[in-house]
Amino acid sequence: MKKKIFLYSFVALFITIKAHAQEHYSAYLFTYFTSGKGGEHIRFALSKDGYHFRALNKNQSVINSKDISATGGVRDPHILRGADGKTFYMVATDMNTEKYQWGPDSGMVLMRSADLVHWTSKVVNVPLAFKKFAGVNRVWAPQTIYDEQAGKYMLYWSMRFGNEADKIYYAYANKDFTGLETEPKQLFFKPDGGACIDGDIVHKDKKYYLFFKTEGSGAGIKIAVSDKLTSGYVLRDTYVQQTKDPVEGAGTFKLNNTNSYVLMYDMYTQGKYQFTRTNDLQHFTRIDDQVSMNFHPRHGTVIPITAKEAARLSAEWETPEDVLLSAGNKQIKSINITFNDAEKKLYLPVVPGTDLRSFDPAFVLFPGVTVSPSKPQNFSNGPVKYTVTIAGKKPDVFNVTAQETHNPALTGYYADPEVLYAEKTGKFYIYPTSDGFDGWSGNYFKTFSSPDLVNWKDEGKILDLPADVSWANRNAWAPCIIEKKMDGKYQYFYYFTGAQKIGVAVADDPAGPFKDSGKPLLAQLPEGVKGGQQIDPDVFADPISGKTYLYWGNSYMAVAELSADMLSIVPGTTKILTPTKTYNEGTYVFYRKGTYYFMWSENDTRDPNYTVRYGTSKSPTGPIEVSEHNTVIAKDEKAGIYGTGHNSVIQVPGTDDWFIVYHRFNYPKGITMGDAAGYNREVCIDKLDFNTDGTIKQVTPTHAGIKPVLLRSNK
Repeated sequence: MKKKIFLYSFVALFITIKAHAQEHYSAYLFTYFTSGKGGEHIRFALSKDGYHFRALNKNQSVINSKDISATGGVRDPHILRGADGKTFYMVATDMNTEKYQWGPDSGMVLMRSADLVHWTSKVVNVPLAFKKFAGVNRVWAPQTIYDEQAGKYMLYWSMRFGNEADKIYYAYANKDFTGLETEPKQLFFKPDGGACIDGDIVHKDKKYYLFFKTEGSGAGIKIAVSDKLTSGYVLRDTYVQQTKDPVEGAGTFKLNNTNSYVLMYDMYTQGKYQFTRTNDLQHFTRIDDQVSMNFHPRHGTVIPITAKEAARLSAEWETPEDVLLSAGNKQIKSINITFNDAEKKLYLPVVPGTDLRSFDPAFVLFPGVTVSPSKPQNFSNGPVKYTVTIAGKKPDVFNVTAQETHNPALTGYYADPEVLYAEKTGKFYIYPTSDGFDGWSGNYFKTFSSPDLVNWKDEGKILDLPADVSWANRNAWAPCIIEKKMDGKYQYFYYFTGAQKIGVAVADDPAGPFKDSGKPLLAQLPEGVKGGQQIDPDVFADPISGKTYLYWGNSYMAVAELSADMLSIVPGTTKILTPTKTYNEGTYVFYRKGTYYFMWSENDTRDPNYTVRYGTSKSPTGPIEVSEHNTVIAKDEKAGIYGTGHNSVIQVPGTDDWFIVYHRFNYPKGITMGDAAGYNREVCIDKLDFNTDGTIKQVTPTHAGIKPVLLRSNK
């Protein structure tokens, strides 16, 4: 009986300890670097659930690379909790691409901390430390794992001699974590002789899973598995990333209190991260729609941390701005929040229909941080005072305003909007470029529907270049659409840019899905044109002649008549109409009261002075007359609105009411982003008015936008 009581007590104690251990970690720390100037420094972000991350220190560095590296830059930070549970180890590539481009890169930085705030560091230059490796010119993406059998910390990284393929090596760190005490040995190489980089080892169920990126042969992330940490890895010859875009920098972490793991990786050509979830490290499911970040990380790693550790990090690096900008209510237009520390003001724009009489901003609070009041407040009468308290810091009081705005009209980053009223459905539709991708590298199209030009519904993807188009898989830009009734049926012809060519896809519903014709409609410059791109199509049905025309061009404006089936150009009808020397792109044509209006954008879409201008004609094929005062819409510096351009126009059926749909830089951050503002744009709508002589009144861009349009059919 005593033995049974002892056994039961031991089991109960074990269960209690295990449960306590599972509850021990209640947050996550993400360490990463970023792209762009000044990006190659270590940054931290926190999360309570492993899905929603918020940057600390306003997304600025928490460790300055100049203080720890030989080059003045670091990349690929990997963080590890030590075997003792209280010491932390971090390693990073010693690399400064701003100063030295891509090499040679022969060093790594070893760091150690007892509190996640204060770090000691040491640079290890592999060729200098080991004569055998004097020919090494790449030492990339180091990581650390504790070898239980050896009782030491093992570093592993990819390394290259000369022009040979990259292989993954390992060595043991010395006791102080200030250098390598063993000569590097080869850990893994690709059997086909191709390169492999960015190793990440996960220990699960007595097996070691080595994630790595194939480099130079194939593309993506594969896994090799072994029963031993330092040898015997067998390749699983399948890619595990859940995208067709190039990826690198695999990072894996276990979700607290679950048996699930998250595999994340850097979609470096898209400027985005992708997150996947798995229980067996073999089958992975995308969870992008569940993940949010207020920063754009590059190759980083995540570890679980305690509430006490999270509070320590918040006290050191979180600011009232970080706290207030975390407002997570889904009715807030999160990318348009404005914060003014000097005036102690926060402005929260909300979507149409939000009840401001009882509204909770839903601030994300980490341990050691409080915000009061904590319950929903009445914002309908003006600002509400909120007090932010961060442990160890003086409380700050802010005036918080929540207000309904209609610009941007769409939630998220979109550009080059084409607007359509569909007779079939009695709704309006916007067809934009999917934006927010570095270098305009988006590869799919979506559409949005609305009964009133204010309340917009995301109808989802309507055309995915990699999946649906055989002749182009990149640069999905600037579409246009037209509704045609053929043989008693509505047909929708969707002209789009892919890989700097113009194609056409067809659907029998304005929300798609659309089927590509199978080949580009336009793939070469028009005869006599020596520069520019085949982009930015615009389709126009002439109400006078009954003919349909396609306009296109970048640095030139071309027009051609479309065939009766809308799938080809009528031979011999192409004509160059370039109206002015400042013409750049984004042609849009419409007809009103006997006049053909031609609109276009001048300057570059990355330029704050991106502006819409117009000319008129008596014919859809020109010539175009341009008056001295021909600005349609331009920036408004006082309102903080820049880069207004690439528009379309909509006439409300049965009326002479017109609206302009255009894109602008993201507000308020766009103007601070340099060239990146040109691919972080948002769609807006404002009223378009005419003078009595038919000339266009210059539009003042607004944040308020327009009021809902009531169609006669809905009255």
